[in-house]
Formats: sequence, C-alpha cells, structure tokens
Amino acid sequence: MVDKEKIRQKIVLSASEIFSRYGFKKTTMEEIAKSLSKGKSSIYYYFHSKEEIFEAVIDHEAQVLKNQLSKVIKSSGDPEQILRKYAKVRMRSFEKLSNYYDAIFNRDLDHFDFIEKQREKYDLMEIAFIRYILWRGVQSEHFNLENTGLAALAVQTALKGLEIPLFWHKRRYGIDARLDAIVDILFYGIVRK
Repeated sequence: MVDKEKIRQKIVLSASEIFSRYGFKKTTMEEIAKSLSKGKSSIYYYFHSKEEIFEAVIDHEAQVLKNQLSKVIKSSGDPEQILRKYAKVRMRSFEKLSNYYDAIFNRDLDHFDFIEKQREKYDLMEIAFIRYILWRGVQSEHFNLENTGLAALAVQTALKGLEIPLFWHKRRYGIDARLDAIVDILFYGIVRK
C-alpha cells in the first residue's frame, strides 16, 4: 500500500511548480492531475479543492523558508555577517519560493483566511529571527542598540522595501550589491561621525 502522505507530498510539489508558472487563478485541478499522470478524481481523494492544495503548497514553502533562515541564525560568525547572510538567504528564498511570496504579498489572495494567518506567522517569525541576531550582536558588543525589537522592525521594513525593486526590475547592480548597500546603511548610517 502506498503511503497517503507521500502521495500528498508529490501532489504539493507538482502543484507548486504549476502555481508558480500560471498563478493561483489560472491553475486548474486538471493541470495538477495531468502533471502527475493521474485523473482529477484521484487528486480529490487527497485534497478537496484547489484552495486546499494551494494552502498545502504555502505551508510547505513556509517550512522551507523557515528551515533556511533557521540555519542562518544558528550559524557561527559575527552578528554582522550573520545579518548580511540572513538578508541574502531571505531574498534568494523568496525568489525561489514564488508561491509563498505571492501568498504573503499579493492582495488579490486576501479572501483566503489562511493567507492572513500565514502573513501574521511570517511577520512574527521574521521579527523574532532578526531580533535574535541583533540580540547576539548586543551581547557580543558588535551592536550598540537599546531596543532590539524596534531595530528588528526597522530591518524587516528595509528588507521588505527592497523586494519589489529586486524582483520586478532589472537594475545595474546585482542582488548582492544592493543587499550589501542596504545592510551597510543599516549598520553604519549615512551621517558622518
């Protein structure tokens, strides 16, 4: 007997590629079934609707992102390098996890309750991760911060502000150069001391 969870995972991975290519609205259950060489009715045995599959895709990609970012914050090195690495891994992950990114930031999907819950979970997770990096920096005397929570919110806001220019517009400078520039401004500011 085939493990039901393994088949569900295959459906999620296949659907992830199709949602990435066509978007939620244009993806059909027929396309998902066809990609797996299955009948549409067999997909309904594992998932009741396209929305349920999309939610499973978003949950899967959220877990992938969390795992990648967790590795970064647990890595050794000075906090400045960890924050730089965090910013780069975060942006590269969003680039690859297009369904998750779309769900978090596309307001056309607001009618799904699970999207808003996923947004809230993402924001809380990200602020906690960044705050932890900053706290480590304060503890090791790399950073001089009085309020790591407020600083984490500022860093998250700056990173979010980079997303559209990084993903939607091709610029003269690559993603690494732009991320390094923003992290330099976060660390060193623009005012001469």
